[in-house]
Amino acid sequence: MTRLPPGELVADEETPGLLKDERQSWQIHTRYLAKLSSVGSIRDEETCERLRGLIQRQVQICKRSVEVMDAVRRGAQLAIDECQFQFRNRRWNCSTLETMPVFGKVVTQGFQWSGCSDNIAYGVAFSQSFVDVRERSKGQSSSRALMNLHNNEAGRKAILSHMRVECKCHGVSGSCEVKTCWKAMPPFRKVGNVIKEKFDGATEVEQRKVGTTKVLVPRNSQFKPHTDEDLVYLDPSPDFCDYDPRTPGMLGTVGRQCNRTSKAIDGCELMCCGRGFQTQEVEVVDRCSCKFHWCCYVKCKQCRKMVEMHTCR
Repeated sequence: MTRLPPGELVADEETPGLLKDERQSWQIHTRYLAKLSSVGSIRDEETCERLRGLIQRQVQICKRSVEVMDAVRRGAQLAIDECQFQFRNRRWNCSTLETMPVFGKVVTQGFQWSGCSDNIAYGVAFSQSFVDVRERSKGQSSSRALMNLHNNEAGRKAILSHMRVECKCHGVSGSCEVKTCWKAMPPFRKVGNVIKEKFDGATEVEQRKVGTTKVLVPRNSQFKPHTDEDLVYLDPSPDFCDYDPRTPGMLGTVGRQCNRTSKAIDGCELMCCGRGFQTQEVEVVDRCSCKFHWCCYVKCKQCRKMVEMHTCR
């Protein structure tokens, strides 16, 4: 079963996710994140005007906060890298990705270096204004906007709930007579692992009107209501088996490497969607016979071996 980080709802044949008629919005966000992560340094207001994919309100925020936009850009690239790691063994391996929810959780990463709790609060507030404004500009009546806003916030909570206290001792000869402590961001790999776990247990929801308010509730009444930290999704997605030229990122699984002995989604049976696989011998170069030399380096030899590689037909 597969799902994507907050708000990114795609899956294998057993997994709910993204509706076909929602793909246009998905494609726009995909191009938006990819473009933002690849731009050069964002150092002046004119650069904000040239950033493609931003809505006008985001351009205005960019102009007012140029000094933090490089952190936003680095966060976009961090999101792509982490997504590709988390989904490396899935049919959809993050060849493209929908932006806003991932964008929402990584924008605070730019403030990790200061180790200052106030900056963390600022990062969360900035991500809420910069990221959520895209959904709020559409009006919160649509189920998709409600879903994205919920998942954006769940991504931020994944960071806040895993903040850690780091301390440094001060004193003579390393004693700890005085200790300075501060809150620090968790490693982003840990955040990715947490969100991936929540993704695999996401709740299918639908929109209902409660009084005068539209809310998301579990589609199956037997499921427990989702919390603010859970991820939610709306509809079934494609199976990602075949290439679809109309949809960026829908590359299919032809040529993908698979595990012949695995019964999980990385196994050839599921990854190749029943089309079978081909096997070839390839040469692999590894480090071997490593020895530590005083002082202070490790010297290794290069060993070559032939291994079987299995790829989907």
